[in-house]
Amino acid sequence: MMLAEIGIGKFSVLATAFLLTIIGVQVYRKIAVKFDIVARRNFRTLHKTDVPKGSGIVFSLVYITLVFILWTQGLVSNELSIAICLGGFAATIFGFIDDVIDVPAIIKLIVQISLCSFIVLSFGESPLLLSTTHAPIKTGVLGMIVSVGILVWLINLYNFMDGVDGMAASGAVFICGTISSVLFFASGNIELGLIVALLASSCSGFLIFNWPPASIFMGDAGSVFIGYVFGVLIMYTMLQGDISIWTWITVFGYFGIDTTTTLVLRIIHVKKWYGAHRSHAYQNLARIWDSHSKVLAVVICYHLLWVLPLTILSISYAQYQEIICLLATFPVIIWTLKYGPLLSSD
Repeated sequence: MMLAEIGIGKFSVLATAFLLTIIGVQVYRKIAVKFDIVARRNFRTLHKTDVPKGSGIVFSLVYITLVFILWTQGLVSNELSIAICLGGFAATIFGFIDDVIDVPAIIKLIVQISLCSFIVLSFGESPLLLSTTHAPIKTGVLGMIVSVGILVWLINLYNFMDGVDGMAASGAVFICGTISSVLFFASGNIELGLIVALLASSCSGFLIFNWPPASIFMGDAGSVFIGYVFGVLIMYTMLQGDISIWTWITVFGYFGIDTTTTLVLRIIHVKKWYGAHRSHAYQNLARIWDSHSKVLAVVICYHLLWVLPLTILSISYAQYQEIICLLATFPVIIWTLKYGPLLSSD
């Protein structure tokens, strides 16, 4: 019988992702140390010792493999499996290469544009714009170009948020846990909910090692992959009519607005705004408080006590989704104005 028909089957595939990631990270850590694949201390880092990096390739490959297996059982559509497995594999391999040899910025941008173009072409539409009646550009080549731009920003914003122990991984667990719950209980799309929950399970296995103080980092192999897969899931759930763009923005309220507000402030106040920096609010507070765990605890509380209830309201009262979205994002703007680049632009 299909996994979707047996509760224990769904649980077992999630447990498998969790356990395989734990085992894989332990093996990878030894390999990374042996081959000197480590994040060294520099002006941007907040850790006090060199830490193995690039372990995101472990949970990425675990996730891709299990999605492929689910596809063979008829639980994943062809277009979704191609987007996740082929594009996701390219994303994590490229991210891992970047972790090892530090790829030039222009090459990174070209690859990111290519990956995001693959997402849009895989589905053949631009739901990021089609779903909102206020978008001036809705269809055609121009609409796809704008969608690619939005997806490129999504990959980068997730990469930017991987600066404090546990931040990116816990955020992925929260977002996936929330969205999969919506798909399970509100939309009734069990198969798609399983695909989203599977990413949460894989990231949870990694989070054990990345929790402050982190013993290993996901690197671009993980952050680029997560950002890419979120782009795929956003596009697909919107095309299926399961989740609107406003609900997605709500659940991404902290990550999306922190990065966007930080960029705007740096453009205004910093001459070389495009350079590497550590002026996000969470980075500044991690230095001020001398604690990754305190900052992570604040963000987790914000997610659970504010964003989660608002996401539920966004689903229950769809006519107020835009207002609810503003409620989810406004506190982050204030947070970033107070503790972000205006406090420290380095």
